[in-house]
Amino acid sequence: MLDLRPTLSFLDNLGKNNTKAWFDTHRSAYEEARDHFARFIDQLINALRVSDQLHGLSARECIARINRDTRFAKDKSPYKTNLSAAIAPGGRKSEQLGYHIAVGPHGQSMIAGGLYMPTAAQLAKFRQAIDQDATELKAIARDTIFIHAFGTIEGEKLATAPQGFSRTHPEIELLKLKQVVVVHHFADTDAVTPNFFDQAVTVCHALKPFLDYLNRVLE
Repeated sequence: MLDLRPTLSFLDNLGKNNTKAWFDTHRSAYEEARDHFARFIDQLINALRVSDQLHGLSARECIARINRDTRFAKDKSPYKTNLSAAIAPGGRKSEQLGYHIAVGPHGQSMIAGGLYMPTAAQLAKFRQAIDQDATELKAIARDTIFIHAFGTIEGEKLATAPQGFSRTHPEIELLKLKQVVVVHHFADTDAVTPNFFDQAVTVCHALKPFLDYLNRVLE
């Protein structure tokens, strides 16, 4: 059985002792935590390998570094307090949108996907697709499985219509989006239960039509 308790325990302790000195002293615990997370990601890849064309992919190509980029941040803590991975063809460097999985204490565990930091070109393509016909995306968002997993599409919005679009456009709320994302949060108690892996697979399956739509729009 997959056991993420060592991962959550280490990350919880890291949150209370977020310094390089402490991390170096507890590096073996970090490696154990990362190993448990990597096994979880490898099994998730295997569950999605055929449907998402993940042939040859492993957790190694998907897991992000735990080090934070603090160059422009007010918070100078050197480490993230979660472990995350991006599952898509090519791993974290993929040009396709994929499944973002994070595991961390205090409600940080999640599966998410979509346009989180879209380029201007990506956002323009999304808005063009919505302007032409929003039927497919709206059908995905109305699906009961999607709603159960994510609720609704979310993200930061413009205060008014984007340039080139009327404020009375029938799909104005979608057009105002600056981010186009969905998120499923897991409680800490979920992440340590025997069926957490099955829950994660179910959420990924619910996410796939949304990702497929966006990837097709962005081609």
